[in-house]
Amino acid sequence: MSDMRDEEEFLEDPLEAYAEEEVDIIAEEADELEELRAENKELKDRLLRAMADAENIRKRGERDRREAEQYGGSKLARDLMPVYDNLKRALDSADDAQREAAKGVFDGVELTLRELISVFGKHRIDPIVPEVGDKFDPQFHQAMFEAPLPDTKAGDIIQVMTEGFMLHDRLLRAAQVGVSSTPG
Repeated sequence: MSDMRDEEEFLEDPLEAYAEEEVDIIAEEADELEELRAENKELKDRLLRAMADAENIRKRGERDRREAEQYGGSKLARDLMPVYDNLKRALDSADDAQREAAKGVFDGVELTLRELISVFGKHRIDPIVPEVGDKFDPQFHQAMFEAPLPDTKAGDIIQVMTEGFMLHDRLLRAAQVGVSSTPG
């Protein structure tokens, strides 16, 4: 009997041990596979986020470059507006007799003003030139005073002091105007 038992132990034990060992290995490999899948999923997610961030940075950089190109000269343009105003005032203040007496000077001032307007045009700096009688628009005009004026409606422009300017689609300076306060 003892031989039989030894024989049974010999036959059963190694198979059972081998089967149990195989189950443990498969369980360990399944756990390791699950860990690898989770790590893979996390790495894919991080990669996609990093790619999206890089794309957003590229787009933001492109937008910033475009804006700098379009609007980078706005400070210089604002600084040149008083020069424009002074040249315009010099021309507007002279009567015909003064113009004839100093024809060369006034021709030079007119040429300088035209050149300044040409440079503004190259850089898409467009004047806002309201006319007397136009409706006041707070998006483009700055009311410097209100006064009742017969034969006008409230909100009509009655005087233009300085022109305004736009740079592309941005307001650089509002036109300074006087507005009628006559009740309608």
